[in-house]
Amino acid sequence: MASARSWSGLLWLLPLLLIAAVAWAVWSGRIVIPERWNPWAPLRIDAAPNFLTRFKLMRASDDRAACQVALAQAGMRLTPLEDRVTGENCGFDNAVRIERTSVAVGEPFSLTCRAALSLAMWERHVLQQAAQAQLGSRVKRIEHFGSYACRNLYGEAGRRRSQHATADALDVAGFVLEDGRRISVVGDWKREAGPQQADAPAGEAVAQDAAPSTPESRFLRQVHDGACEYFDAVLGPEYNRAHADHFHFDRGRARVCR
Repeated sequence: MASARSWSGLLWLLPLLLIAAVAWAVWSGRIVIPERWNPWAPLRIDAAPNFLTRFKLMRASDDRAACQVALAQAGMRLTPLEDRVTGENCGFDNAVRIERTSVAVGEPFSLTCRAALSLAMWERHVLQQAAQAQLGSRVKRIEHFGSYACRNLYGEAGRRRSQHATADALDVAGFVLEDGRRISVVGDWKREAGPQQADAPAGEAVAQDAAPSTPESRFLRQVHDGACEYFDAVLGPEYNRAHADHFHFDRGRARVCR
């Protein structure tokens, strides 16, 4: 009886052992499944997103060579940068200088490979789809406020370093469409200021009223919300007054979508 009870107590291990065996077989190549459903397959920028996409993006982000291979699929015009330290807790590793993404970007900017890879995924799977759906035209150019800067959060002494200090962040201010229209965060987000906005410190959230439903505001919300699938932090006008005129996208330490 004691032996039977011992075996019964071990039965719960069988499903775990089976899952581990299947995972090892897939990882080792003994079981071949389509790349789309294989969590260990490399990230493909053009592949339709599914529940494994975030996992593949994180794997590529954590592997220097894999990130470079994945980013090469994006067709960006870029130049690899040498790793460098530019100040206390400032500098970048495995970064690139981007002159053009899938669209024009104006002034070139520097991003780590992982942040550039997230940008490429966002452009491929969110940006143009939102523009076509809401505005009936494709995006021709992204307007931005820059990326790398050796500074603290909000440029204030005593705060921790911003993700901009390691080239892990990009501030997007607006978009120019192929039909010539310009969509800006400051002009087209279309939220009325709530009672806290005028007095709220730069780092504090603000209350805002419901947005009117215009094509421009719907487009901006769609690209903002879609960025949350590929970046770690996405901040916009609803976060605080410091972001009233741009979207902040970063690959950082916190997961936030505001």
